[in-house]
Amino acid sequence: MNSNTSAPSVSPENMSSSSKTIVWFRRDLRIDDNPALAAAARDGSVFPVYIWCPKEEEQFYPGRVSRWWLKQSLAHLEQSLKSLGAELVLIKTHSTLSALLDCINATGATKLVFNHLYDPVSLVRDHNIKEKLAEAGISVQSYNGDLLYEPWEIYDEKGQAFTTFDAYWDKCLDMQMEPVSLLPPWRLVPVAVTGTVERCSIEDLGLENETEKASNALLGRAWSPGWGSADKAITEFVEHNLCDYSRSRLKVGGNSTSLLSPYLHFGELSVRKVFQSARMKQILWRREQNSQGEESVTLFLKAVGLREYSRYLTFNFPFTHERPLLSNLKYFPWNADVNRFKAWRQGRTGYPLVDAGMRELWATGWIHNRIRVIVSSFAVKFLLLPWRWGMKYFWDTLLDADLECDILGWQYISGSLPDGHELERLDSPQIQGSKFDPEGEYVRQWLPELARMPTEWIHHPWDAPHTVLKAAGVELGLNYPKPIIDIDIAREHLREAIFKMWEMEAAAKAATSDGMNEEVFDNSVGIETSAIPKVILKENSSCPTYSSNDQRVPSFQNGNNDSLHRKRAKCVEEERLPADKPNNHNKQAGTSRGEEDLCSTAESSASKRQTISRMSFSVPQSCSSSDGRPMLECESSDMKRSWQEKIDLEQTSSKNGN
Repeated sequence: MNSNTSAPSVSPENMSSSSKTIVWFRRDLRIDDNPALAAAARDGSVFPVYIWCPKEEEQFYPGRVSRWWLKQSLAHLEQSLKSLGAELVLIKTHSTLSALLDCINATGATKLVFNHLYDPVSLVRDHNIKEKLAEAGISVQSYNGDLLYEPWEIYDEKGQAFTTFDAYWDKCLDMQMEPVSLLPPWRLVPVAVTGTVERCSIEDLGLENETEKASNALLGRAWSPGWGSADKAITEFVEHNLCDYSRSRLKVGGNSTSLLSPYLHFGELSVRKVFQSARMKQILWRREQNSQGEESVTLFLKAVGLREYSRYLTFNFPFTHERPLLSNLKYFPWNADVNRFKAWRQGRTGYPLVDAGMRELWATGWIHNRIRVIVSSFAVKFLLLPWRWGMKYFWDTLLDADLECDILGWQYISGSLPDGHELERLDSPQIQGSKFDPEGEYVRQWLPELARMPTEWIHHPWDAPHTVLKAAGVELGLNYPKPIIDIDIAREHLREAIFKMWEMEAAAKAATSDGMNEEVFDNSVGIETSAIPKVILKENSSCPTYSSNDQRVPSFQNGNNDSLHRKRAKCVEEERLPADKPNNHNKQAGTSRGEEDLCSTAESSASKRQTISRMSFSVPQSCSSSDGRPMLECESSDMKRSWQEKIDLEQTSSKNGN
């Protein structure tokens, strides 16, 4: 879409009725508790439309299973709207703006309403559309239909964005929330169409091709997309499974979690309804002194909070889809090995728990959150694969693929968040297998070649005696691969990569301070990947606002804030915290970065809307010592030596059983 092209004119005769409203559906495919739809229904006649524009999705074009879900959900929404009196209009186009203007001309509508999205692509597109429609004299109102709180409503006492989850979520829980969800409209008055709209059928959208239908048919046996099914799913979970959530959530096999994430991603389920349903149960169980039920709700709501936090980070730090929140990985020597990436994707790494997870992902489009942590950590820490590769693969294959959640997850794993995994942390898949799949049932389900392996060896078959392997029918290197890399070698490679990162950073700073022209480049810049629009904001400018509910843009003051420091902590093998709760090393919010990093993609100058961003990273100004004090670069060599000695000592103690 060419953002420099002025909006086509809207004829005056098509602007006579103020009660005609276009409802633009996106990832809010529900009737219940839909603010945009409710507002339009109150004002008068409505024209519901869903616009499919693959060109504007760019490298975040949905994968096969995600498109299957979208297709089924649209069919369900179409039937629901038709039963209320209005027909959903489906449009496939090369420009969302042009399609909306065609709808305006054909209906004489003078207002457009929609619910907010917070990913970088949508923020750019939505702001551009608002500007162009304002030029054409069209009123635009947008609403919060995806979150408990808008990202611009939650800041610390200094007005800064939170950068640790616990501090953010504590603030959210202290705030008041509208207790009543919006009831679905009982009837919709359709807009009379006097012009021409190039509408199409669901099949014509091209969300599913013939080669995909056989595989997709299997998905229908396990999942039922649509807002009606979502309503049943939340009721089933709250009434029958929520109470045991604290005990069952870490079981990697079976339906041990809520399974609500696809419904939430496509907006078939209101997150406010989820939150309120769980809180009502918590109040009831508190009265009944059901401590397990209370704990389960607390943990479940933290999972809901992490989804909120993912949108919060993406909105306030819109560069996080392409570089870390912490500026600690600019010089990290990623190993862009396509063969290792292929082995990881195909579940052929030789580590059973990792392989089982990747094969389940490919077969079903779904894996447990704990398995997501394990397989992504393996890709980043064991194989040193670029975290953006993994993030993109998850986007392509997950049924609930969600850009904001994937950004949060992969940055958490790669040590790029203040409360995430340390970059130095390396967890053993063998230990994690014993912890989360103690009987080996999950591995046997997805790795039939290991089905006869005794439980004692199921998570580390390379250590099993030859007689055991022979009895189980396992031939390492033939019907099941040998480990792609030894754990000790992987740990050493990770350590060397971190040292190399520090050395390159120090060299770059020294070159800068000496006035030399030498440059050290981020080696991930050359890694092939599609770019997405990156837009720099004009300071103190704002998007035209037509409603008190309308989308806002965060503003940042240039205060003397502490830098976000890089963590340098010890390597550990054992899990210390569940995946649902990131480590909270520092509950104080800290945000400081160049103005170019803090600008939001929502508010932009027209001349820069189609700027293609490179994979660039910001350079940290300082790092932290073990006691938390700022550490100057001249101290880094001593720090590295002491850090390595500490690791060696801990590993020696571990081997001696201490």
